Formats: sequence, C-alpha cells, structure tokens
Amino acid sequence: MEIPASAATVVGRRTLFDHEHDDYRESFRRFLRAEVVPEYPAWEKAGLVPRSLFTKCAGYGFLAMEVPEEFGGPGVDDWRFNVVLAEESVWAGVSDAMAGPLLHSDVVLPYITASANEEQRRRWLPGIAAGEKVLAVAMTEPGTGSDLAAIATRAKRDGDDWVINGAKTFITNGINADLVVVAVRTSDDPHRGLSLFVVEEGTEGFERGKQIEKLGQHASDTAELFFNDCRVPAENMLGEEGSGFLQLVSRLVPERLVLAVSSMAGCEAALAWTLDYVQERHAFGRPIGKFQHSRFTLAELRTEVEIGRCFIDRCIERFIAGTCSVEEAAMAKWWTTELLGKVTDAGVQLHGGYGYTTEYAIGKAWVDARVSRIYAGTNEIMKELIGKTMGL
Repeated sequence: MEIPASAATVVGRRTLFDHEHDDYRESFRRFLRAEVVPEYPAWEKAGLVPRSLFTKCAGYGFLAMEVPEEFGGPGVDDWRFNVVLAEESVWAGVSDAMAGPLLHSDVVLPYITASANEEQRRRWLPGIAAGEKVLAVAMTEPGTGSDLAAIATRAKRDGDDWVINGAKTFITNGINADLVVVAVRTSDDPHRGLSLFVVEEGTEGFERGKQIEKLGQHASDTAELFFNDCRVPAENMLGEEGSGFLQLVSRLVPERLVLAVSSMAGCEAALAWTLDYVQERHAFGRPIGKFQHSRFTLAELRTEVEIGRCFIDRCIERFIAGTCSVEEAAMAKWWTTELLGKVTDAGVQLHGGYGYTTEYAIGKAWVDARVSRIYAGTNEIMKELIGKTMGL
C-alpha cells in the first residue's frame, strides 16, 4: 500500500511543525517502509505484532519520547512528534500494527509520568523507554464501557497487598503487555472509590483470555484480562487511593485527540485513494470522476476534510499550549470519526465492486473506521459531554 500523494501536500501547507518535525517525519516514514510495511500482512494474519516492534521503535526514537533521559528515554516533551507518528502510520496503511506502540506512548505512559512516585519511576520507566516493558490500560469491562463510575472490578486491602477480582475486555496490547494500568474499585463511592494499580506480567491471579476476533484492525491485539484473587503489592498503586477517576478523566483529552488526529489522516488518505481511482477508472467512454455525481460527492468530501483539518490543527496547537478543553476534544473525536466513516463509505461506493474487495486499500479503511465511533468513549457520550458544557 502506497502512502497517498496527498500526505506531502497536507504536511507542506501546515504551519504547526518545525524542520525537526519534518526530519522526524521522513525518518519515521523510512522506518515504516523498511520495518513495518513488508511484515504487515503476516502480522495482520496473526492478529498480533511481535514484541520486537516495540524495541525497534525505541531504538530508532519512535517510542516513549517523553521519558526523561535519566530513565533512558529521549526526554522530549513535544506532542507534535506524537502527531507525526499517528499520521504517518495511517498514511502508510499500517495504523493497526502501530496501534500498540502508539497506545504505549500516547495513552498509557502519561499515567506513569504524571502519577508514579520516584521509586515507581525508577522501577518501570527504563523498561518502558526501551520497549522491553509493554504498556496497556484496562478500563472497559464486560458490562461497563463509557460509564467509568460503573466499574465493578474490585480490590480489597490485605496486609501489604491489595487483592483484585474482576475482568476487563477489549484491551489493546492485552497479549503483549508487561505492565497493565488497571482501574479498580477500592470503595463504593462511584467516583472517589476508583483507584489505579499497575499489574505486572507474572503476577499470581492475573490471566489473559483469548484474543478477541474483530471485524477490522486485525494487527492490533485485543484481549480479555482476568483477575482472580490477584495479589498486587500496595507499592503498585498509581497515585493516591481514590484518585483513579480523576486520573482517567484527565487522560481522556489526549486519548480522544490522538484518535481525532488519526481519523483526520484517514480521511485524507481515503479521499486521495478514491480520487486516484475515479480518474483511472473509465465507464461509458470517460473517467468516472467526470460524472457530475462523482464530482459533487468528492467536492463535498474535500470541503469537509479541509474544514476538519483546520479544526484538528487548531486543537493540536491548543493542546500543546495546555488549553484544549474536554469539550473540544469531544468535538474533535466525534466529528472526525463520523467524517472518516462518511469518506470511506463514499470511497467504497465510488470504487464499485472493487471497493468491497481486499485488493484496494479503501475496503480495509472502511471496515477499520467503524470502531472509531465506539472506543475512547462512544460518539453518543461525546455529544452528551458537549451538551453539558452548553448548560443542557
């Protein structure tokens, strides 16, 4: 799968990146072409990327960039580099393979850097920076999704340990993870009763269930996790007891924003693939892109994609400045994931029968796009959040 020509055009006219980001982008693009794209079909079939992908990413400077140098990381606190990784992974057509490393760096690592004490940082960060300790976060349960206050997995204090019982599902990196940030209930208070623990690979009572077979995003391992009298030392609590809800909510803004970044890149890629196709495919003696319906459809989509790009880049700038709000992140996640579904669906239609085959990238993009309206909080929840900020 080729990176769409639109990628260079999109990057070239944006002002939020510096030369160092452009150099980083080109380096990562070469890395994807050499190390990921050739292996991708095998990983997609296996439903799992090898652990070596994490260590390779770390070796080239594409993993856990915010880990301080004293703990073996690059010590780079600039979220624009994370944006580059997310966009290029999508444009290369391997975003599900890179979902694990990106979740490791973008979503889970900030829990550690923000809330771990000095002893925990020294114990965990070197392995995290090297890609030797793979991260995951476990919030969703068989009966609980977007409603964090309904989390039922429970931990009880027993001497110097906490004993955890419960189950989690739809956990990205669930198979590969060495350190899992687990949200559990330590009291009955819906919000103040949640706490976070880091459960380490090999902990007694911690078991991985089957890999979940998904409709799309096959190269991203997704698993069930079980905690049966799982005994975790008290020193593995992340932050203060009862602070779990606030920690989880505070990390939802960047999680939703990086999903919006990926979705926006996906819109641009799908539009580029479709535009190429309608110019090459002929019917009734002319390219199908010359028909008014095709032109109007693509004109509408391009306009919406341009509008979305402006909004997302503004959100990126505001996040870097520390001013991106919860409602803005919710707007970004909702709008871009809905748009991604619209663009890929139109792309499949304009590809005709070929759009429904595995031969063309648009079909896979269409299938993979569907779940983006569900995870990181459903789009219905996003609308609820936006509505509440309006006083409704």
